[in-house]
Amino acid sequence: MKYWLCITTEENWRVIREKNVWGVPERHKNTIAKVKPGDKLVIYVKQERVKDEVKEPRIVAVYEVVSEPFKDSTQIFSSKGLRSNETFPWRVKIKPVKVFDEPVEFKPLIPKLKFITNKKKWSGHLMGKAMREIPEDDFKLIFNL
Repeated sequence: MKYWLCITTEENWRVIREKNVWGVPERHKNTIAKVKPGDKLVIYVKQERVKDEVKEPRIVAVYEVVSEPFKDSTQIFSSKGLRSNETFPWRVKIKPVKVFDEPVEFKPLIPKLKFITNKKKWSGHLMGKAMREIPEDDFKLIFNL
């Protein structure tokens, strides 16, 4: 079993919750190809400005993968703020394992997370990625919050 940090927006977090599906752009097809049923996905909503409020990066849920990766170009995800009008065609079906009542702020976790080796420039570990594998210890730390 592998553990993945899945990076998304507030808008696409709503899609994930409603449709129980995770999707990535075409350029991340090789990453999602490594995902197998039983893997756990930690959903990370990145920092965004909503009107005048800055919403800090946060962990909102943990899901389990229940399908092999598949391709579906139906437009369900928003590509607002991204380079192109992508449909996030590479997808896996998922089921919720834990949805946090209150989102968990990400920044206080940084000192404890092993996959973030540069604590000062931590965002570089996530930049340009749709998802990345994380160690089991990091998953357990987040899951048990």
